[in-house]
Amino acid sequence: MKITPYKIKKGLLYLKHYGFREFLIRLGERMEPEEVPYGEWYEAHKITPEQAQRQREDAARWKERPLFSICVPLYRTPEAFLRRLIESVQAQTYDNWELCLADGSEGEETERLVESCRAEDKRIYYHHLTENLGIAENTNAAFSLAKGEWIGLLDHDDILAPDALYEVLAAAGEGPARASLVKDYGSNPWMKLKKAQVVYTDEDKVDEEEKEHFQPHFKPDYNEDLLRSNNYITHFFAVKREIVEKAGGFSKDYEGAQDYDFIFRCTARAESVAHVPRVLYHWRISRASTADNPISKEYAFEAGKKAIEAHLERLGETGTVSRRADFGFYRVRYPVQGSPRVSILIPNKDQVEILKTCLASIARSAYSNYEIIIIENNSTEPDTFAFYEELKRESGNGQRVRIITYEGDFNYSAINNFGAAQAEGEYLVLLNNDVELLTEDWLEEMLGNCQRPEVGIVGARLQYPDKTIQHAGIVVGMGGIAGNLFVGMKAERSGYLHKASIQLDYSAVTAACMMVSREIYEKVGGFTEKLSVAFNDVDFCLKVREAGYLVVYNPEVRAIHHESKSRGTEDSPVKKKRFEGEILYMQKHWPRILKEGDPYYNPNLSLSKSNYSLKP
Repeated sequence: MKITPYKIKKGLLYLKHYGFREFLIRLGERMEPEEVPYGEWYEAHKITPEQAQRQREDAARWKERPLFSICVPLYRTPEAFLRRLIESVQAQTYDNWELCLADGSEGEETERLVESCRAEDKRIYYHHLTENLGIAENTNAAFSLAKGEWIGLLDHDDILAPDALYEVLAAAGEGPARASLVKDYGSNPWMKLKKAQVVYTDEDKVDEEEKEHFQPHFKPDYNEDLLRSNNYITHFFAVKREIVEKAGGFSKDYEGAQDYDFIFRCTARAESVAHVPRVLYHWRISRASTADNPISKEYAFEAGKKAIEAHLERLGETGTVSRRADFGFYRVRYPVQGSPRVSILIPNKDQVEILKTCLASIARSAYSNYEIIIIENNSTEPDTFAFYEELKRESGNGQRVRIITYEGDFNYSAINNFGAAQAEGEYLVLLNNDVELLTEDWLEEMLGNCQRPEVGIVGARLQYPDKTIQHAGIVVGMGGIAGNLFVGMKAERSGYLHKASIQLDYSAVTAACMMVSREIYEKVGGFTEKLSVAFNDVDFCLKVREAGYLVVYNPEVRAIHHESKSRGTEDSPVKKKRFEGEILYMQKHWPRILKEGDPYYNPNLSLSKSNYSLKP
């Protein structure tokens, strides 16, 4: 990497912002070599001339060919960049489009360029504003030129891939050949098929000369909590006209984050949001770009905070929004409503010292309205039962800790179902006896989320004793059936686009530390007892997702997991046979997500590695 005076200056600004230690951590993540070089990957995966021709022929046969309006606000746009933008639109394989340009620049240079292009292509429309109104109002002026059924947003120096419009319309169900493949990407990806009203795509960055593509952003399907943590949707964003009209266009009150606010208002009104997992938008990076130098646009991130707050207010939700150290990333803290009783279920077999550590960490909790139910199963050591008696004496009449006994062989699902049936709380925490909680407000963090009506389960960020990550969410399909994310990464790091350190939705989280309401637990029938050891938490999460609820990963709940110390390894013939049976159960009961892919994970990413690396 070439070191320039500009990069040195930018590095010093980051050093001042983060401090020395945090700066080194982020620099280390940034400098880590790509396992699969993106430049080569992009060249191998971009549309070929043959594929482009087939798309043109297919699009020409569509019975319904909606007009697609691409809206661009211009302001002092370099001529070379604007010419390249126009060329990228003209190269689209779907040709029923119009390009709507609203220009707030002084002088006539841009107008002369556009008029020369218009002379050759009447699909280009141009309005020279009397003054620069800012990005929000300039964009609204471009909207006023649009006549299309679909409206897409393009920044004045960026580039669309040739297949962008075709893929967006096909994913939305406009193309008859693809309509049957469209899923509902609302709160429940297993619901009935329907056409989308909002579509977004993957994107990357390109240098000023378009010689290098880098920093790809491979996105999940619609993810409400991720959107509240970061404007992950950004580009390319396309919306049905009726949604734009309901949303009311851009608001100048959020200048700098006007697209973030607009995306919130559009997705909240759309019945279905679709995602195209292809890199179809190239974000040009220059020295003035926010993406290359976030510090240069501090006001934009404060506007982003306001956009999240406004979104919560429109939905009638209460939450406190704060900015994270990483630019453009946010934390939403949801306050606990009332003081509901929480039952903490801890299956246990011997390992008294481990259990004592777990209980001591719970005792430091700031939230006090909880009970602990230790579910004894097949302990043999006298010290264990002596400790149980000690707990009973200490609990007295307060009944803070109860010990109940599950008779029979170890079956994690059956043990927790047994404990849940005897719990008094409105909310249940499933907690392994080898988990040591690190945050005193862990119950408030979980409860605040779990009380949201759309949320079914809340999970935590777990690390090993050596300060590497053990769990930061689960991807279905990883490693065959399911796997934890960011395993082995240093806990001080935040991972791909900070996903280990921000709140977002996943298809599953580990039951080593998980909260669920009693009502939802009972609604889905608890844990599946045929899954005695493996994948029972994944199966449970998928049942909750199928019932229409979100599974939330909350990294503010942190714990050390001394994993599986009390049960031993899975190396005997009986255990191996049981494990094979649990794999077959998952394959039989969840074939669709295993075949089509986890909607909260991008299909371009590896299922053999847990660090969001590219699939070769």
